[in-house]
Amino acid sequence: MKLGRRTALKAGAGMSAMMLGAPAVVQAQAALKLPLSTVWPDGNFHTINAKKFAEEVKTGTSGAVEIDVKSGGQLGFKGPEQLRAVRDGLVPMADILNIQQIGDEPIMGVEGIPFISNNIEELKVLHKYLRPEYEKVALKNNQTILYMVPWPTQYLHLKVKCESLDALKGIKIRVPDKNAQDMCSAIGMAPALIPWGETIAALSSGAVAGVSTSSVSGVDGKFWEFLKFFHQTNHAWSSQIVTINNDTWKKISPANQKVIVDLAKKLEPEFWGTSLKADTDSNKKLTDGGMTLVVPPPQMVADLQKKTAPMIADFIKRVPAAEKPIKAYLVEMKRA
Repeated sequence: MKLGRRTALKAGAGMSAMMLGAPAVVQAQAALKLPLSTVWPDGNFHTINAKKFAEEVKTGTSGAVEIDVKSGGQLGFKGPEQLRAVRDGLVPMADILNIQQIGDEPIMGVEGIPFISNNIEELKVLHKYLRPEYEKVALKNNQTILYMVPWPTQYLHLKVKCESLDALKGIKIRVPDKNAQDMCSAIGMAPALIPWGETIAALSSGAVAGVSTSSVSGVDGKFWEFLKFFHQTNHAWSSQIVTINNDTWKKISPANQKVIVDLAKKLEPEFWGTSLKADTDSNKKLTDGGMTLVVPPPQMVADLQKKTAPMIADFIKRVPAAEKPIKAYLVEMKRA
């Protein structure tokens, strides 16, 4: 994004703040309009969630706060830039993919450690210990977390059917973060760390022959135009985190802050439910498009887990702040 556009966005937020400082008669008439940046398209369930949240906030605050969801990366911020964009006030709100922020905040990659959580119920337990750490990260980056919603289970979307580790060797695959990169390297694949916005171009050009991502993203990218099989490896998790810049947050009245926080708390469990449904719906769309779902044989899963088992300890060594939440989680899961 050009500097002029970023400056204009910031100036717009500043004008809203000035309006809030105006006499009461003006304040009552002027809504605080807050762009929310997301890289996901309108049809993605995370964007649908954000728009529902925006509607509820507008109603709950009687129009005093209007969240304007800007989908598809239209504000010009790429996924890995979202945390910094909110931190610096370039945009007041964003829907941030945690695992893409590890360049700035390494602890946000915990969910992406291969096989740390085997299902969404285990992920809920992990979040119990991670959420306080994420809130500290948000505060450090001048923002407040409103809600967090996970992506569904992860798949290896490939041109060929693979039912063993040997079959995966040498395949060039797009990965979203360092954990997935390390995992794919460990099992003999050739990973390339590519943001979502550049993934389809990489597939089209032949730079990669596969993608590590959810079925939902597979539908967003119309993978059936490039790939034939999606393998339900369930190897990692990630979450979208909707945050608001704290300078903007302070411009909202305490009463409306409470409304927004209460709405986020109420809607978050519902949004988790949409994640599960989105996976089921997307599986059908992928198969309807011509792709085939592959459930890896037990031996392949065991081999994957064995090859990647050291990555938990490696992550803790690399990110010492992650030791406490990870170990507390593993104790509760009786895996310590």
